[in-house]
Amino acid sequence: MRFLILFFLIINLNSQELQKAKNYDNSKHNITNWYMSEKLDGIRAYWNGKELLSKNGNKIYTPSWFTKDFPPFELDGELWTKREDFENIQNIVLDTNPSLKWEEITYNIFEVPNEKGNFDKRLEKVKNWLDKNPTKFIKIIPQIICKNDTELNIYLEKLVNEKAEGIILKNPNLEYFSGRSENILKVKKFYDNEGLVIGLNYSKNDEFKSLKLKLNNGIIFNLGGGFSDIQRKNPPQIGDIVTFKYYDLTKNNKPKFASFLRIRKKE
Repeated sequence: MRFLILFFLIINLNSQELQKAKNYDNSKHNITNWYMSEKLDGIRAYWNGKELLSKNGNKIYTPSWFTKDFPPFELDGELWTKREDFENIQNIVLDTNPSLKWEEITYNIFEVPNEKGNFDKRLEKVKNWLDKNPTKFIKIIPQIICKNDTELNIYLEKLVNEKAEGIILKNPNLEYFSGRSENILKVKKFYDNEGLVIGLNYSKNDEFKSLKLKLNNGIIFNLGGGFSDIQRKNPPQIGDIVTFKYYDLTKNNKPKFASFLRIRKKE
């Protein structure tokens, strides 16, 4: 029993409940004068003032030179290189033996957890630190004032055309908050989700056709789109967790027009 209590105490010490975005719905959300920024497709990371942790509280192994000029206060952001480079980012960041390839990574800040004041005030603390302690490895994600849905759609179309993932909308007027909230929203041309591979489907000619996936809500469906020729010859295996995109749900709550994106690497 003492071991279990200690185990859960360690988990609680390492984990930090971060902000989580809900999906934007223009019929219910008023985003006038909110901030909008590009949603980066990288690895979420929480800096606790001493080390980087994943969103699940696991240690991220970085070279000492990467974080040596990081501040002694908390940060929340995305470890990222460039658009359409997730597999490379994942391989670099989740390697327990950090390599020189960390030179490609930057830590892109979108929040300062537990700092007092509104969003501008919180980001100002990072800016002031970087003015006195410059490092090429920390960047602050640019924030743009969004006046209406028209501006949002124009910006979204621009980003999508540039192969970006989407937009994050944020109410800048609030004190820091954590957890999933209506005050931070994601906007994308498509949705994404993850599923556990529980089977593989093959044709009569023994060619790979699709994955049989089980979602967290118990829904089971076949994912057959989005695979390259190489991936079809070496598909994900039973027990893998894969990420896929889709554009809507059927009346049976199954993803519609689903397409494979990648295998999720274990943290």
